[in-house]
Amino acid sequence: MATAAATSASEAEAEPKAGPTAEGEEDEAKAARTRRKVLSRAVAAATYKAVGPGWDQQEEGVSESDGDEEYAMASSAESSPGEYEWEYDEEEEKNQLEIERLEEQLSINVYDYNCHVDLIRLLRLEGELTKVRMARQKMSEIFPLTEELWLEWLHDEISMALDGLDREHVYDLFEKAVKDYICPNIWLEYGQYSVGGIGQKGGLEKVRSVFERALSSVGLHMTKGLAIWEAYREFESAIVEAARPIAGFLSPSDREQTFDSQLEKVHSLFRRQLAIPLFDMEATFAEYEEWSEDPLPESVIQNYNKALQQLEKYKPYEEALLQAEAPRLAEYQAYIDFEMKIGDPARVQLIFERALVENCLVPDLWVRYSQYLDRQLKVKDLVLSVHNRAVRNCPWTVALWSRYLLAMERHGVDHQVISVTFEKALSAGFIQATDYVEIWQAYLDYLRRRVDFKQDSSKELEELRSAFTRALEYLKQEVEERFSESGDPSCVIMQNWARIEARLCNNMQKARELWDSIMTKGNAKYANMWLEYYNLERAHGDTQHCRKALHRAVQCTSDYPEHVCEVLLTMERTEGTLEDWDIAVQKTETRLARVNEQRIKAAEKEAALAQQEEEKVEQRKRARAEKKALKKKKKTRGADKRKAEEDDEKEWGDDEEEQPSKRRKVEGSSSPAGGAQDREAETGLLGKSVPVDVDPPSKQKERAAALKRDMPKVPHDSSKDSITVFVSNLPYSMGEPEAQLRPLFEACGEVAEIRPIFSNRGDFRGYCYVEFKEEKSALQALELDRKNVEGRPMFVSPCVDKSKNPDFKVFRYSTALEKHKLFVSGLPFSCTKEELEELCKAHGTVKGIRLVTNRAGKPKGLAYVEYENESQASQAVLKMDGMTIKENVIKVAISNPPQRKVPEKPEARKAPGGAMVPRQIYGARGKGRTQLSLLPRALQRPGAPAAKAENGPAPRPAATTSAATEAPKMSNADFAKLLLRK
Repeated sequence: MATAAATSASEAEAEPKAGPTAEGEEDEAKAARTRRKVLSRAVAAATYKAVGPGWDQQEEGVSESDGDEEYAMASSAESSPGEYEWEYDEEEEKNQLEIERLEEQLSINVYDYNCHVDLIRLLRLEGELTKVRMARQKMSEIFPLTEELWLEWLHDEISMALDGLDREHVYDLFEKAVKDYICPNIWLEYGQYSVGGIGQKGGLEKVRSVFERALSSVGLHMTKGLAIWEAYREFESAIVEAARPIAGFLSPSDREQTFDSQLEKVHSLFRRQLAIPLFDMEATFAEYEEWSEDPLPESVIQNYNKALQQLEKYKPYEEALLQAEAPRLAEYQAYIDFEMKIGDPARVQLIFERALVENCLVPDLWVRYSQYLDRQLKVKDLVLSVHNRAVRNCPWTVALWSRYLLAMERHGVDHQVISVTFEKALSAGFIQATDYVEIWQAYLDYLRRRVDFKQDSSKELEELRSAFTRALEYLKQEVEERFSESGDPSCVIMQNWARIEARLCNNMQKARELWDSIMTKGNAKYANMWLEYYNLERAHGDTQHCRKALHRAVQCTSDYPEHVCEVLLTMERTEGTLEDWDIAVQKTETRLARVNEQRIKAAEKEAALAQQEEEKVEQRKRARAEKKALKKKKKTRGADKRKAEEDDEKEWGDDEEEQPSKRRKVEGSSSPAGGAQDREAETGLLGKSVPVDVDPPSKQKERAAALKRDMPKVPHDSSKDSITVFVSNLPYSMGEPEAQLRPLFEACGEVAEIRPIFSNRGDFRGYCYVEFKEEKSALQALELDRKNVEGRPMFVSPCVDKSKNPDFKVFRYSTALEKHKLFVSGLPFSCTKEELEELCKAHGTVKGIRLVTNRAGKPKGLAYVEYENESQASQAVLKMDGMTIKENVIKVAISNPPQRKVPEKPEARKAPGGAMVPRQIYGARGKGRTQLSLLPRALQRPGAPAAKAENGPAPRPAATTSAATEAPKMSNADFAKLLLRK
C-alpha cells in the first residue's frame, strides 16, 4: 500500500494536469498502470539477479526486452493521439513546400531559433524520421533545447529503440538532455527508462547510478525533488517486496547479504529524504512510520524536525515563486541572495539553475552564476560546463566569452581548444564595435601570458605578434565595414603591443613604429597620447628620442599645449644643455603665442556671432513693434467700419418691428463673439425666439485683465530663487490662476506669493512663479512636476536665471542609443500605461513605461518601454514588432532617436534652381488661417448660382485667385437671410 501511494504521488508530481476530463484521467490511469507493470516485471528481473535462481523469472514470463516494449507502450500512451498520422492531400504538399523553404532559410542563417523549431515540427508531422533526427541534432549543436523539445525527442527515440545499440543511443540523448538545463521531469524519465533495461548486464547498477545522479542534481528541489526521491524509493521497495516471499528460504548469511541489505537501502533513502527540507515531507514521515516495522530512531526524528524548521525559512521564497508569473526574475534574485547568505554551495547552485531555466537569455544572471563558481567551487567540469552553456544561450554578450576564455586558461584547457573557442566568439555576432576590441584584448592577454620572454624568440612569441597583426587587420576590415567605426579610436591594442615590445622584448624600434601609427590615426592632437609615448621612451628609450617626442608634441597638441610645453622645459632643466634649453624656450614661446592668437581670433569670432544674434533679436523686436502698431491702425479702421454697419443694420431693423426681442444686447459685450451669439438668437438659428442673457466668452479675459491691472507689478527677485519654483504648461483658460494653484502648492509648505504672468491684453500665458517661505517647501514642490491640472501635465522646475547660469541643465529625455529601451509607435490613443505594461512584461522585467503626450496631455500613440537589460529588449523587439493592438499594427524598435536637424538660416534657404525663396509669401509660419477664405459655405459650394445681393452691388466673377476670396459687401442682415434660404 505504501508503494502504491508513493507511485501515485510521484506520478502526480512528475506529470501535473491542469484540469483533466474524465477521458484524460482514464488515459493517465492507464499509463500509470502500464508503468507499474513495467516496474514490477523489471524489479522481478533485478531480484532474480540479486538473490539467485530461487526466484524463477521465466515462470513469470519476464524477458530482457519486456521492459523496453512496455516502456515504449507507456511512452506512446502518453503521447497525443494521431501524432504521426497524415493524409496524402494538398496539406502534405503545402508542408513539403514549407519544409523546403525552412531548409533554405537555415542554410542562409543557421542561428534562426524559430526556424529550427518549425522545421522539426513539420518533419515530425510528415513522418520523416531520419530528417527529423538530423534536424534535432543540428539544433542541439547550436542551441540548448528546452525541456519540452527534449522530452518530445526522447519519446520518439524510445518508441523506435529495438535493440541494445538503440538503448545506448537513447542513454546518450538523456546524458545530453540533463546537461542543458536542470529538468526534474527529464531526470524522472531517465530513471524510469533505465529501469526498462534492468535485465541487461549491469542494468541494476545503471538504474541506481542514474537515480543517485538525479538526487545530486535535483534532489534538493523543494517542489519537484519529491518525485525523484519517491521514484527511487519505490524502485528499491519493489525489489524488497519481490524478494520477500523467498527470504524465509535463504540461509542467515544469504539473507543478510541480499534481503536485509536491500531493506537497509530503503531505510537509508527514507532517512536521507527526511533530512532535507521538501514540500509535503510530513506525508513522507507518516509513510516511513507505517512502512517501518521498528520504531524510528531518535536521530531520524531530530533530523526531520530540523528539516521542518529549515522549510519554514524557505517557504516565503517558494510561495513568492508560485504566486508570481514567469519569468520571475526578481523573485529568483531575492531567493539567490538568501541562499548566498546561508552559503550552502549545493543549494546555491540549484537555485541558480532553477532561475536560468526561465531566464536563460539574461546575461547578467549567467555572469553572476559563473562568477560564483569561479570564486567559490572551482570545480573544473562544473565551471567550464556553465561557461559553455552561458555563451550558447547568450552568444551576443562579450563579457561571457571573455570570462569563458579566462576560465579555460585558469583550468589548464588545451591551447587548441581555447583558440577554437575564440574563433567561435568572433563569429557570435556582437552588437557593438567595442565588443570586438574587448574579445581581442582578452585573447591577446592570454597569448601574452603563454610567452616566456626570457627567450629571445619562441613559437609563442611569434604567435602573439601574428595575433596582434591579425587583430589590427580584423578591426580595420571586418569591424569598420560593419559598424563604420573601428571601436578602438585610442588604439588601445596597438598601445599594448608597443608596451610589450618595449618592456618585455626590448625592441624599441618596433615600439616607435607602432606609436607613429597611433599618432597618424588622429591621436596626435591629444597631450595624453604624447605623454604616454614620452614615458615609454623615458623608461626604455633614450633622452634624444624623448626630446624628439616632446618637440613633436609641442607642435601638434591642441587640447593642453601648456602642459606639454611645461614637460619639455622641465626635462631640459634637468638634462639638457644650454643650446637645448634655448631651442625649447623658443619653440614653446612661439607655439604658445600662436595658440593665444588662435584663441583671441576664436573669441572675436564668437563675440561677433553674439553681436549678430543680438542685432537679429533687436530687429525682431522692432518688427514686432511695427506689426503691433499696424494692427492697432487696422483695429481702429475696423471699429469705424463696424459702427457704420451697425447704423445700417438699425435702418433695416426699423422695418422689422414685429420682433422686438431681437434687438436685445448683453450689457458690456462688444466682442465679435458676443455679437455673433446675439445675431444667432436674432435670426432664430438657435431655436425658438426667446430672450437671451448669455455672458460673452470674453468675460474671463476681462476679469483676468482687471486682475492683472489690480496686481502690482513686482519684478522677480533673483535672490529668492532658492525658495521659488517656476510653473509652466498650465491651461491658458485658467480664470484665476492664483486661487486655483494656491491649495495645490500649500500642501508643500507655506506659500508667500504666487505671481501668474499675463499678456498685454490680460490673457493668462500659462506660467507663473510660486514663492515659498522656506527652501524645503520649494524642494518638495518639485515633486509636483508632471501633475495633471485640468487635463494638462503641469511642469514644475527650479527657478534659475539661465543667462547667469549657462551651465544649468534643463531636464531632457535621452536622444542617444539606449539598447535596453524600446520605442513603440502606432499605439491606439486609448491604450493605457497598464495595458502596454501587461503586454511588455511577458518578454522581460519592465522598469518603466512613458507614454508620449502633447502639451495638453493627450496621447500621441507613441511610448518608450525600458527593460532591465538589452537582451530582454532585443527579445521584445522580435516578439512585439508588427503586433496588433485594438486593430492598430504597432512598430517596435530599439530606442535611437534621430539627431535634431539644425534649422537652416533664412538667408541660406534657396530653391533648387539656386534663387532665394522669399520667406514672406505665406508669412513667418507658413499659410495661416487668416489667409483662408471667410465666405459662408453657402457661397462656396461648387456649381451654386450666384446669390443676388439685396443690399449692395452684385458679386462679380472672380478674375484672379486673390479676388475670389473677397466677400461681397453686405450687411449682417443680408448674411442672415442668405443662411435662412439654405
